[in-house]
Amino acid sequence: MGVVEVLDPVQPVRAGGWKVDVSRGERNGRVSSEWFNRPDDERYLSLDDLWANVKGRSERSLSRVVQTADIRVEATRDSAERLHLVLPKAQEPVAPTHWAFGQLASIVGAPASYLRQLPAPLAGINLQYGLTNHRAEQVKTFETEDGRTELRAVTGPDYGRIHDHELVEAVQRIAGNGTGDTRWKVPGVLDWSTGVYNPDVEISRDTTTLYASDRDVFLFLVDDHNTIEAGRLPDGSPDLYFRGFYCWNSEVGAKTLGMASFYLRAVCQNRNLWGVEDFQEITIRHSKYAASRFAQEAAPALTRFANSSPQGFVNGIKAARQQIVARTDEDRDDFLRKRGFSKSESGKIIEKVLMEEGRPPESIFDFVQGITRLARDKTQQDARLDMEGRAKKLLDRVG
Repeated sequence: MGVVEVLDPVQPVRAGGWKVDVSRGERNGRVSSEWFNRPDDERYLSLDDLWANVKGRSERSLSRVVQTADIRVEATRDSAERLHLVLPKAQEPVAPTHWAFGQLASIVGAPASYLRQLPAPLAGINLQYGLTNHRAEQVKTFETEDGRTELRAVTGPDYGRIHDHELVEAVQRIAGNGTGDTRWKVPGVLDWSTGVYNPDVEISRDTTTLYASDRDVFLFLVDDHNTIEAGRLPDGSPDLYFRGFYCWNSEVGAKTLGMASFYLRAVCQNRNLWGVEDFQEITIRHSKYAASRFAQEAAPALTRFANSSPQGFVNGIKAARQQIVARTDEDRDDFLRKRGFSKSESGKIIEKVLMEEGRPPESIFDFVQGITRLARDKTQQDARLDMEGRAKKLLDRVG
């Protein structure tokens, strides 16, 4: 059981990176999913560039509450989604985006997929009928001028919009440009051929983790120049972690605002997170008081994590390593069965630890690692998340 210590935060990382054991901890594919699905025009190389884009469109936007019965639908072309809306007191018609069209159809109770298949005049008649007879009476529109006026969102009148640039600004306060001018930066890359994580890679369209589309933003940054040692690997080398967080928002109602903080061991080329520990997440729905909740909860939580000492995390890992709960095969099976694992699952958990560590599990930390490794074998997401949650609960109860 190695000495647990926090490395000097100003100590430069070893040249070329360091060896990691990605079999430990959890694998998180959220960032990888974003990376895989983002086209080049949604990828940004710095927080400044990202902020300029989302701030600029916010300055060209306006939001207002209108009576649905006062909205007029104009069908100008054959495509149902080429409809234009004439809003009260507007200078010119607005063109709904694909997303706003779906929102509008949902509000009036019409299936968007069906309307998109209709000729524009017929789709327009259906929408107009729905708007005229809409019982809720009011909607909040969000219009953006970009060569033409686009209707980017149609929500309920109490929708609490948090602008995308507000989230980016909160990140900039702790991360600067996100390119290494502060401790927070776009992550490096794990070399699978050597098992070495290198924190220093060029930020490019292929490696960046700063994204924005017409309907959302997503940012992932790490503090991978300041490693944390929390014990030793089986070969005696240090088990190194670093801090990371990602956050997201949609000012047009496509998703909640949220952020997640965690410790991790590596990030690979396709942006999967490996060896994740102590995952914490908060989300804020865009309800009436969303803006004040963001100011009072989310932004301060991000700052606290950025400035906090990792000592609590290190102490937790140390305690989990030191808390021996099983010394015999009977103890191990009994420990797992009492925590709801089947006989088959218990055997597989013990086998995972034996294969990776070269010895059967004894401490809380050993069992947690075995459970998370078994979770990775689960093909169904719900089953995997359930098992990972049980591992986290076990670690959280370490006293």
